[in-house]
Amino acid sequence: TSLITFLYSLFFWIRFENDTAKFQFVETIRWLPYPNINFYIGIDGISLFFVILTTFLTPICILVGFYSVKSYKKEYMIAFFICESLLIAVFCSLDLLIFYVFFESVLIPMFIIIGVWGSRQRKIKAAYQFFLYTLMGSLFMLLAILFIFFQTGTTDLQILLTTEFSERRQILLWIAFFASFSVKVPMVPVHIWLPEAHVEAPTAGSVILAGILLKLGTYGFLRFSIPMFPEATLYFTPFIYALSVIAIIYTSLTTIRQIDLKKIIAHSSVAHMNFVTIGMFSLNIQGIEGSILLMLSHGPVSSALLSCVGALYDRHKTRIVKYYGGLVSTMPIFCTIFLFFTLANMSLPGTSSFIGEFLILVGAFQRNSLVAALAALGMILGAAYSLWLYNRVVFGNFKPNFLLKFSDLNRREVLIFLPFIAGVIWMGVYPEVFVEC
Repeated sequence: TSLITFLYSLFFWIRFENDTAKFQFVETIRWLPYPNINFYIGIDGISLFFVILTTFLTPICILVGFYSVKSYKKEYMIAFFICESLLIAVFCSLDLLIFYVFFESVLIPMFIIIGVWGSRQRKIKAAYQFFLYTLMGSLFMLLAILFIFFQTGTTDLQILLTTEFSERRQILLWIAFFASFSVKVPMVPVHIWLPEAHVEAPTAGSVILAGILLKLGTYGFLRFSIPMFPEATLYFTPFIYALSVIAIIYTSLTTIRQIDLKKIIAHSSVAHMNFVTIGMFSLNIQGIEGSILLMLSHGPVSSALLSCVGALYDRHKTRIVKYYGGLVSTMPIFCTIFLFFTLANMSLPGTSSFIGEFLILVGAFQRNSLVAALAALGMILGAAYSLWLYNRVVFGNFKPNFLLKFSDLNRREVLIFLPFIAGVIWMGVYPEVFVEC
C-alpha cells in the first residue's frame, strides 16, 4: 500500500506544469456551514516535493521496523499510515484552519509511536514532552487564525495572500505563527524536546520525525509567515538571524560532547534546520531555493543515518558510543554506507546537502556577510563531529566483549539504503530537476 501511494505521488510530478505559479490539482469540499471555510487542497512547486518525500519515506519506515517491532504490529502500521495521510494533508492544505487541524493532528500518531513502541524506559516522558511543547506553541497560531477569520471573513490562503494587514497587526500575527513554527523547526531554546523524542522513539519513528516532521516548521514559515506578513518578516529578520546562528553554533558544540548516537544526529538536525531558516529569511532567490533543497536533502540524509544507528542497535542493543570500535573489521558494508552518509551530512561536494548549504550561504552573504561567516562556522563544526563520530565507531580497537562478530547488513537493510544513496547522489549531481518546479 505504501509503495502504491509513492508511485501514485510520482504521477503528480509527471503531470505538474512548471510554467505556472498557480496551485494545481485543486479540490474544494464544503466543510463547515460558515462561508469561506472549506476543505481546500492543492499543490505548487514547494509542496510537491514534500508530498513525494513523505510517500518516499513511509515504505522505508515500514521496512525498518519489519522485524524490530515485536508487539502490536497491526496498530504500528495503522499509526504510520495515519501519520502519512495527515502529513500529506498538511502539505496540500490551502486553508489556514484546515492546515491547523492537520498540523496538530500529526502529533497524535507520533505521540502513540513514541509512547508505545519506544525503546527505553523514558519513552512516556519523551512522548509527553514532544506533545506538550508542540501543542502549547500551536495554540497561539490558532488564536491568530481565529483573529484573521473574524477580521477578513475567510481563511482561504489565496485570498489572504492578497490581503493587506497593518504593520502592527502583522507583527502580532507573525509572533503568534512564530510561536508554533519555531517549536517544530526547532529553534533554540525550544529545541529540548527533539533529542529526547529521537532517543526514545523507535528507529522508524525517528526516521519520520527527522525526515518529515522537522520540515513542518520551516514549511510553515515559507508558506504562511513570509508571504502573508512581509513587513513583519523584514522587521524580525535580524531576530531570526540571531537565533539561527546561536542554534547552529550551540547545537554543533553540543553535538561534539554527546555520547548517544541518536542524540548526535538529533542535535545535528537542529543545526541543519536553522541553516534552512537563515536561507529562508535572506528573502532572495538563492537563499530560498537553497533552503528548500536543504530541507529535501536533510530528509534522506538524516533518515539514512538514523537507520544506520537502528541497524547497530538491533544487533548490539546499545547506542552509547564508547561500546563501539573497530566495526570496519566485522561490518565492512555497513561502514561503507555509513561513510557515504557521514560525508553527505558534512555537505561534501557531489552530495545533496552541499547544493543547499552553498546556495544558503550565497543568499545570506548578499544580506549580511557576518551571518554568512558565522553560519559557515557551523559547516566546519559539522565536519568535526561527523568525522570524529565515524572514527570512534568504525576504527580503533574492536571490543569483542560488547560487539557481535561478523554481523554485517542483510539484504533487507541494504535495500533500505539504496534509495537513499540514489536520491542523495541525484540531488547532488543534478539539482536542477528539483529547482525548476
